[in-house]
Amino acid sequence: MSTPRKPLEDIRIIALEQYGAGPFGSVHLADLGAEVIKIEDPAVGGDVGRYVPPYFEEEDSLFFETFNRNKLSISLDLTSQQGRAVFEDLVRNADAVYSNLRGDVPEKIGITYDQLRHLNPRIVCCSLTGFGMTGPRRSEPGYDYVLQGLAGWMELTGEPDGPPTKSGLSLVDFSGGYVAALALMAGLHAAARDGVGMDCDVSLYDTAMAMLTYPATWHLNAGYTPTRTSHSAHPSLVPFQAFEASDGWLVVGCAKEKFWGRLAEVIGHPEWAQEGSPYENFTGRNERREELIAELDAIFATNTVEHWLSLCYPASIPCGPINTVEQALKDEHLSARNMVITTEHPRYGTVTQVASPVRVGDEIPEYVRAPQRNEHAHRVLTEVAGYDEARIAELGASGAFGPVAPGGPRAPKGTA
Repeated sequence: MSTPRKPLEDIRIIALEQYGAGPFGSVHLADLGAEVIKIEDPAVGGDVGRYVPPYFEEEDSLFFETFNRNKLSISLDLTSQQGRAVFEDLVRNADAVYSNLRGDVPEKIGITYDQLRHLNPRIVCCSLTGFGMTGPRRSEPGYDYVLQGLAGWMELTGEPDGPPTKSGLSLVDFSGGYVAALALMAGLHAAARDGVGMDCDVSLYDTAMAMLTYPATWHLNAGYTPTRTSHSAHPSLVPFQAFEASDGWLVVGCAKEKFWGRLAEVIGHPEWAQEGSPYENFTGRNERREELIAELDAIFATNTVEHWLSLCYPASIPCGPINTVEQALKDEHLSARNMVITTEHPRYGTVTQVASPVRVGDEIPEYVRAPQRNEHAHRVLTEVAGYDEARIAELGASGAFGPVAPGGPRAPKGTA
């Protein structure tokens, strides 16, 4: 019986990526079988993610492992004539060029579709930038924290009497990576259908603004002004928020009227959901939010998180504990979903991390550790670029793979 093919194993992506957002987008494609070849700049020691503290040593970091499993690495100096020639040979035999750089940089370094189409008319050039490749902010650097503030997210987050607050995770970066992966796949589909590639101009700014979703629609059409709500409450659905029990916190949400009826039973006030009650429907509960939440706060404070969950779960009321990260990672459902994976690493031994949530078919992906810098130079240069040993040696002597060491050129690391 033949081994099933991986969903993307016939896709080759040349990635000029670094740090978080870009590598996060492409790691899902690599997990699905795409050949993702990281081009790492030898002048700066490769991807800066290799050096992110606190868990790093020399060129290895747990941060880098998180975003770069199942990828290949080659050091290449794109500023040199010979390094650029190698890059162009890789483009000739690739399906996509993927990058996350500042918005004005793709054109400056010659990686847009118009600049590469003569090499490969089907190439898809996906650029994930801070602010896009057009517009007045195109040359500004874009970082998750800055964009959470700029896009209004921080105004929406935190307690009403507290300061504007950032999400505990880099959600603009990670969402931008997902959007870039989606755009790239759409571009590849169109290129396969039509025989013509294109640019995919994706930005963290566009992503962050698009994720304002219904608050933006409410504001643009009805003048809605968002306000922060206590205990992370939903702006219109009541109750749907965090409640403090006697020994911790839980979330309870009534996104449908049937859930409110069940909750009213569970807490001993079935009359609150009956006809004629001021709390009967969404509108009544929203109008009387403060008084109802005060009642619920007092009730939930009388018993433990486990007590309330033991009543809400059987009643099919949306609810859950507010876990620590440690508790979340120990949840049996996580392992049951094959979401905890391990790879073997020469420095760390076994690296454990969470898997990609992207599932295609029944096959469980295989996972290989993130590459050492320039580890796959020989494989990429021979199998993708089509070079022989003499050509590789010539390129090494020219500085295509980085500065030539004193005493003469050395073959790229990983060529042995």
